[in-house]
Amino acid sequence: MPTTPTATHPLTGQRILIGRARHQSSTLADGLKMLGAQVIAIPFIEIRKPRSFTALDRALGNLKNYDWLILTSANGAESMWGRLRKLKLDKRHMKHLHVAAIGPATKKAIEKRGLKVELVPDEYVAESVVNKLKDKVKGKRILLVRAKVARDIIPVELRKAGADIDVVEAYETVLPNASRPRLQKLIKGPRPPHVVTFTSSSTVRNFVDLLGGANKKKLKNIKLASIGPVTSGTLRELNLTANIEAREFTMGGLIRAIVIDSFAEKL
Repeated sequence: MPTTPTATHPLTGQRILIGRARHQSSTLADGLKMLGAQVIAIPFIEIRKPRSFTALDRALGNLKNYDWLILTSANGAESMWGRLRKLKLDKRHMKHLHVAAIGPATKKAIEKRGLKVELVPDEYVAESVVNKLKDKVKGKRILLVRAKVARDIIPVELRKAGADIDVVEAYETVLPNASRPRLQKLIKGPRPPHVVTFTSSSTVRNFVDLLGGANKKKLKNIKLASIGPVTSGTLRELNLTANIEAREFTMGGLIRAIVIDSFAEKL
């Protein structure tokens, strides 16, 4: 591997910390490694089953009553498919549904099971989902499958637009306490990362919690890279700055933003 940046390995020499859940980190990690980066993976977030699947199972058992299905993450899609199998249901019970996915990763998780996605917003955030749907849902019943803790923009705004919407939890995100000593040692050590990536507001909040307030000053010379404006807003809420922000709110967009910043720094 080259020791200095090249056109094909522009991130050579860059140490980049990623904090996605272990089972989700490969796309981001592999993309950065291909461009020459040294990737350090310490999860800031852990995905778990909700305490109860009762509400989700009840909704899935009544799919015939819904007009729209909205999924806001690949995690939600995978959890939903698991419950459908448990209930001995499949895509045949969903063919009447209009399906909306918040972004390409969620769309892929839906379509690989043979279900067609009708709507993906132009920007992969809740506000864009609302803008695309608000003129289509008056008098319609909607099932929104999401994480336990999530922004309420979609249900609030679509109810204002006249929809009858049920919100059910498919999974929850928790703090991986085992990451705390590893993260603190890395940030305080002699070779901290050049860049830390954040792929959701939850990763930001958990990172700050795991790092501890006394160690925030150690971030002074570390760039914080955000997948989009919502995540950047959470950084600002916690008195941190998104030095890098993706224009396309995907893993590929985040990687491109880091590469562009790396080139700009060398000019």
